[in-house]
Amino acid sequence: MYLNELDKALTNEYLKQGYIIRPVANLEALEWIRAQFLRLVTQSLEISSNVNPDDLLNKIHDRVPVGKLNSFRLKIIQGFNAINEFREMYFNVAKPYLETLVGNELAMQVRVNLSIQLPKDDSSLLPVHSDTWSGDSPFEVVVWIPLVDCYKTKAMYILPPEKSDQLNKKFIERAGRNSEELYESIKSEVKFLEVAYGEVLVFDQGLPHGNRVNDESETRWSMNCRFKGVFTPYGDKKIGEFFQPITLRAASKAGMAHRLPKTS
Repeated sequence: MYLNELDKALTNEYLKQGYIIRPVANLEALEWIRAQFLRLVTQSLEISSNVNPDDLLNKIHDRVPVGKLNSFRLKIIQGFNAINEFREMYFNVAKPYLETLVGNELAMQVRVNLSIQLPKDDSSLLPVHSDTWSGDSPFEVVVWIPLVDCYKTKAMYILPPEKSDQLNKKFIERAGRNSEELYESIKSEVKFLEVAYGEVLVFDQGLPHGNRVNDESETRWSMNCRFKGVFTPYGDKKIGEFFQPITLRAASKAGMAHRLPKTS
């Protein structure tokens, strides 16, 4: 592979662990994103915007009860996805890591997602799963960006590649009757990730992952969005519907526009 030493190290780390965690590539873009959240949240709750972002987000469970969480979350998602620059800022947070791990001709998920997990709330759980089990392409990666420090059960877990391969070989024996029984069979092997605000996680969504009840005293806020190479195979989520090209190069544009001369 004609990669420099830094790119080789990042590639090897991703393939060995199934993920990489790095400082964000563009701190200004991340701070702009969090400022948009602060504006949307304070407007939604009709409170002063002169609040500490960490205090507001980490303690949002003091203001939003579980019964209103989903409608609140959907309102915030609708708000930031309506901002024209939002997806570009999101991409800039992880751009060099994506260019090394995925390529420089990328397709990006049309809508960025948001997870809000209140302490002790079992209504926002994401059971153990691999996105490829439900038809996603194995050529995708997820860029996961926290808006607060995420650690222990306030974060997500992932099953490392080696353990995932072992699970696949004995899946019928270990899967059980439901996702909870599957988790019980792998819980000693999964790794809970610690990702601080100011860091970005890029992970292989083909590996089993999920979250558990947040037993910490703070609320988790994390965004996630899928990226893939434009010309790599697609699963059930197609280009133009779920994905949109964002970094097509000149030769690709020229090639797609090329037509042979008419000879008859």
